[in-house]
Amino acid sequence: MVRLRLDLAYDGTDFSGWARQPGLRTVQGEIELALTRILRLSSPAMLTVAGRTDAGVHARGQVAHVDVHEAALGELDGRRGPLGGDERLSALVRRLGGVLEPDVRIYRVSVAPEGFDARFSAMFRRYAYRVGDAPGGVDPLRRREVVWHNRPLDLGALNAAAALLLGEHDFAAFCKKREGATTIRELQRLDWVREDSGVLVATVVADAFCHSMVRALVGSLLAVGEGRRSVEWPAEVLTRGVRDSGVHVAPAHGLCLEEVGYPADEELAGRAAATRRVRTVRADAG
Repeated sequence: MVRLRLDLAYDGTDFSGWARQPGLRTVQGEIELALTRILRLSSPAMLTVAGRTDAGVHARGQVAHVDVHEAALGELDGRRGPLGGDERLSALVRRLGGVLEPDVRIYRVSVAPEGFDARFSAMFRRYAYRVGDAPGGVDPLRRREVVWHNRPLDLGALNAAAALLLGEHDFAAFCKKREGATTIRELQRLDWVREDSGVLVATVVADAFCHSMVRALVGSLLAVGEGRRSVEWPAEVLTRGVRDSGVHVAPAHGLCLEEVGYPADEELAGRAAATRRVRTVRADAG
């Protein structure tokens, strides 16, 4: 068996999220179907992803892995023999490009290092959330990735409130609870900049995210940025640890997974084992 790492991107507009769902078009479903067809697999390809995204959320730096028999890669470049160099993997990328719709692209396939796990080996995930507050709306050519907020936003207030949320906390107040899953996360970075275009971009980095966490955090900060809530309010909600009706989850299309970070190759297996152990302990504690 060979473990392949897939680096990919997608426009989430017309997908019902990442995860495979019967009768719905999903990113996982489309890629697995394409891999199964191209490699002529006897059983469907099964992808493991770094971070599941919700319906409408985009990704520029998503990572997944799939395990396949080396024989399945046998004639991708028209030549027989053992897997060597990048020829067959480049051929696979080209074939995927011809089969997949234009809103999902696999731009690199590589043989994963020993111990690599797309989900559990990850050190961090970096998301960006884009908001435009211009009175007339956002650039029509960016309407699928920038959310229009129809009130002016104060950059200083956004950053002051964001700084109070950093660190390891139980983010239950900003997550949709899932049975058996912990809501403890380490928020490593959360800050805003205003680009020359006027678009506000929040950069959000954590070891991992629970369901709807980024969009809920952004929603609470937007309330501060427009002056409806105090700078301290999102941190107060966090401390209470329960969902607050005043926190509105921001629209999906403003969110994009930009990057997944991994340690050095020799640390991949250890990181995966440690992550599994920590998640188990946190879930039991919760």
